[in-house]
Amino acid sequence: MKTIGVIGGGAWGTALAQCMAESGRAITIWAMEDDVVSAINTAHENTPFLPGVKLNPSIRATNNIHATLESDIILMVTPAQYLRASLRPIKDAIANKPIVICAKGIEISTGKLMTDALAEEAPDAIPAILTGPTFAAEIGRGLPSAVTIAARDSKTAEGLCDALACRTLRPYASDDLVGAQVGGSVKNVIAIASGMIHGLGLGDSARAALVTRGLAEIARLAVAMGGKRETLMGMCGMGDLMLTCSSMQSRNFSLGAALGEGKTMDEILGARTSVTEGVYTARALATMAKDKGVDMPISAAVHACLDGGLAVRDAMTALLERPIKAEGK
Repeated sequence: MKTIGVIGGGAWGTALAQCMAESGRAITIWAMEDDVVSAINTAHENTPFLPGVKLNPSIRATNNIHATLESDIILMVTPAQYLRASLRPIKDAIANKPIVICAKGIEISTGKLMTDALAEEAPDAIPAILTGPTFAAEIGRGLPSAVTIAARDSKTAEGLCDALACRTLRPYASDDLVGAQVGGSVKNVIAIASGMIHGLGLGDSARAALVTRGLAEIARLAVAMGGKRETLMGMCGMGDLMLTCSSMQSRNFSLGAALGEGKTMDEILGARTSVTEGVYTARALATMAKDKGVDMPISAAVHACLDGGLAVRDAMTALLERPIKAEGK
């Protein structure tokens, strides 16, 4: 599997394309925007979404999505809430192809994981997930990191790891599609809460405590949905939490920090061109946690702040006032 089609010309899709082109793969990247296609093909730089990263000249960009579908592997790098719509026009063309979903999130409209959406829209595709602690700008510049690649079985996951491994992006195989997706999705909500603590000036000790308890509630949800607790000890759980809960490069952490500093959602989102996925995931989790009977107090607090008008400081106070219990629960 030497040819890779990347559907999504944002920063993350471009960074993955660059990483894999540098490792000798033939890459075709689809972007909706004409200026993105033109910039990649002529200036070898995605100036609208990943400025400052010089791209391998072998990367070919197109606004004809079917031009990417001749590839051996398809990377779906559209935002989570648009994944289903992106799959519908290509469902017949991706039958029996490995479709590696690189979006992190839960559908608001259905409360379903990304692989559930793929199964409904393109049931003959081979589902996989690529997720882990990565910032697009760093991956695009060739800085090292590692990810989880999950599939329905170990053999498929290991084959995709071999096919997608890059010199600076090390993949680890997993057969836990559910756990990998829950970890990659819910960590965005925990990152918002972590940012809130930063914005309120509550200190690093408080942030470390919140992230640790956030991992516990992620694991509870994963297990309730059929995933494995140990999966969350890898790149898609602990690794991703460490990154996104501690850096202003994280859109979710920086949004939480701005809320903690007193800014409104309208002020924050109005200044952004990229999607802050944790905002959507927090809404989906409110229903999912209730349906699964899983206690997720941090996620619930974030949802209450984002959609219910709860003051950030009051949310943090309420978390501190919860009853004392054993750590493993």
